[in-house]
Amino acid sequence: MKNTRSVYDGEEHGRFMEKLEARIRNHDREIEKMCNFHYQGFVDSITELLKVRGEAQKLKNQVTDTNRKLQNEGKELIIAMEELKQCRLQQRNISATVDKLTLCLPVLEMYSKLREQMKSKRHYPALKTLEHLEHTYLPQVSHYRFCKIMVDNIPKLREEIKEVSMSDLKDFLESIRKHSDKIGETAMKQDCRYNQWKIIAKIFFSLLLSPNIKAQQQRNLDNIVSQHPRISGGKKSKKEVCASSDLEVKNTSPMSEQDSGILDVEDEDEDEEVPGAQDLVDFSPVYRCLHIYSVLGARETFENYYRKQRRKQARLVLQPPSNMHETLDGYRKYFNQIVGFFVVEDHILHTTQGLVNRAYIDELWEMALSKTIAALRTHSSYCSDPSLVLDLKNLIVLFADTLQQPFPKKFPFSEFVPKVYNQIKEFIYACLKFSEDLHLSSTEVDDMIRKSTNLLLTRTLSNCLQNVIKRKNVGLTELVQIIINTTHLEKSCKFLEEFITNITNVLPETVHTTKLYGTTTFKDARHAAEEEIYTNLNQKIDQFLQLADYDWMAMEPGSKASDYLVDLIGFLRSTFAVFTHLPGDVDVHSTMSGKVAQTACMSACKHLSTSLMQLLLEAEVRQLTLGALQQFNLDVEECEQFARSGPVPGFQGDTLQLAFIDLRQLLDLFIQWDWSTYLADYGQPTCKYLRVNPTTALILLEKMRDTSRKNNVFAQFRKNERDKQKLIDTVAKQLRSLINSHHS
Repeated sequence: MKNTRSVYDGEEHGRFMEKLEARIRNHDREIEKMCNFHYQGFVDSITELLKVRGEAQKLKNQVTDTNRKLQNEGKELIIAMEELKQCRLQQRNISATVDKLTLCLPVLEMYSKLREQMKSKRHYPALKTLEHLEHTYLPQVSHYRFCKIMVDNIPKLREEIKEVSMSDLKDFLESIRKHSDKIGETAMKQDCRYNQWKIIAKIFFSLLLSPNIKAQQQRNLDNIVSQHPRISGGKKSKKEVCASSDLEVKNTSPMSEQDSGILDVEDEDEDEEVPGAQDLVDFSPVYRCLHIYSVLGARETFENYYRKQRRKQARLVLQPPSNMHETLDGYRKYFNQIVGFFVVEDHILHTTQGLVNRAYIDELWEMALSKTIAALRTHSSYCSDPSLVLDLKNLIVLFADTLQQPFPKKFPFSEFVPKVYNQIKEFIYACLKFSEDLHLSSTEVDDMIRKSTNLLLTRTLSNCLQNVIKRKNVGLTELVQIIINTTHLEKSCKFLEEFITNITNVLPETVHTTKLYGTTTFKDARHAAEEEIYTNLNQKIDQFLQLADYDWMAMEPGSKASDYLVDLIGFLRSTFAVFTHLPGDVDVHSTMSGKVAQTACMSACKHLSTSLMQLLLEAEVRQLTLGALQQFNLDVEECEQFARSGPVPGFQGDTLQLAFIDLRQLLDLFIQWDWSTYLADYGQPTCKYLRVNPTTALILLEKMRDTSRKNNVFAQFRKNERDKQKLIDTVAKQLRSLINSHHS
């Protein structure tokens, strides 16, 4: 800056300007030279640029024309895309609506089911439905307004169920109050008949086993017993039976005056079988009400209410009418009411868990005892008729006996057993009658009777039993009863042997004595009935399996087992309950029917397992997905749960589950895709998949491989799918190698 100022201030300004001008001229010459050197290139560039401008204009025109055409052509596409956009939006809305409805519809269906159950007065199922609705369905859709209304109504519905069930209980209490005298009358009749039958049975067995009895006495006794083919009651009048018994065995089993008086108390021409308390009164209301209050957590309230009401009824029952002492019917009605009351309470005691207990019964009995004794002392003091006093004594004895024997008395066998036994005896009598005046020795008569009886047992009776067993539409209950009946008939064969010995006086130790073949006949019939049970069960299982409708191409499994299988398991549970709910002697019935039940249950489970395996492997199922296999696995798990639940007692450990072991290992292998373990351990005793046959595995693998190839069009472009296909091919190759090595 200083040098520049010195130039302007000093005398060298002119010189500086000259130098500057000279330098400018030099630069101008340099610039001119440079321009002259590049001028031709510049001209060429301008020329090219002008050409490019023309081409660019053409291109612009072409682009503009193409754009115009594209816009014209794309208008329909844009409209279609807008429509597609709206459709997609609607589709999403519909899908969301369907999902919401899928959650809401079960709630509405359950609520409708609840209202229907309450309308039809099925209160206990309604309560279970209500509980299911509250804890399972409503929480999933609790934010909807209608669900909030339902939630608010639940306490009201519970209260309504309680009130209705309590109303039913009150009707029940009124019913048993009205029927107490009839129930008591029934119980006392049964007691009278039971005493009568004890006498007849005692006479019968004493005559049957006595070696000195005469054939005529046996025939007379048979005439008595043949009039009573049923176990639960007789057809002749009580007086007639007692008189006949007294005439036949006056010195063997005399009846006391007290026994005769008891038998004279009731009507003498009673022909109908006497019903039990459960036939006169419907006890279902008290059971339902008890269940409902138990579920609602108010069982104690219910128990207290029931006991309080029954105590009130007991006091009413124990109040004798003022004119009771005038006739025997007055006393009889009084006793009938008391007996009826305690028969009902005894029935409740044995059919409910804790509604009444022994202490409660004893408390009522102590009250009844004191009041009854006081009433009898008071009213008997007005009685001046000796015959009425005697009849009253007999009535009191019958009353005491009735309150001491359990009712109803049940036998494991049906009427079939005594009827068959009596028919065989009739045949033996006929043979004995036929042998008269033929001048045969006692040994020959004995041999003829035994051989004829054997023909009756092995031909006629055996064919009859087989025809009954093979009859169409014979139920499982009937088959089980046949098994029980033939078991008791088999045990009775020794009595037939003794019976023949008694009437022929030929000892069984005689060298040429023919043995009876009844045991074999009844065993064969029992085995035939057992086989028929197994066959019928398998046929029923096949009928359910025909309802199976698997979607073998399903990509995802359902949330529960298939409906047909749930119904099948329910049928099996109810069927095997038949084996445990039949009346009978513990030692004979439970052991015998339990063995049959175990065999039938194992047979059914094995048949079900085999059928499911065949269903999975059948040729018609050409393809299946992993989702379908997982649904099938849910069904097998349902079967295994049934086996674990112990439908029939007596199985050790997981014995019943082993029926499904082949299916379980096969499904585990495929669902877990554990081929490395299977191929590495194959043939070893400790192999995890020991029950999986390589042929079976290959068939199932081929079905899944075909599905993968056909359903995945772009599988070849995805590495995971390619790797899966390679693995399937490798496993299939190794399975074929195992199969070939096994065959070789």
